[in-house]
Amino acid sequence: MIVAQRISSIMNADQIIVLENGKIAGKGTHQELMETCEVYREIALSQLSKEELA
Repeated sequence: MIVAQRISSIMNADQIIVLENGKIAGKGTHQELMETCEVYREIALSQLSKEELA
């Protein structure tokens, strides 16, 4: 288990759980979360360029 704030630390994880205000906001791989979880997508785009996220 890894607890991280940086997307670059967890992008290759098998499963990522996104918490917002103590509740699960999303769960899945990086690619799945980019498509389905607004919270994750906003964090990812604020930390990395679109090229780095691909």
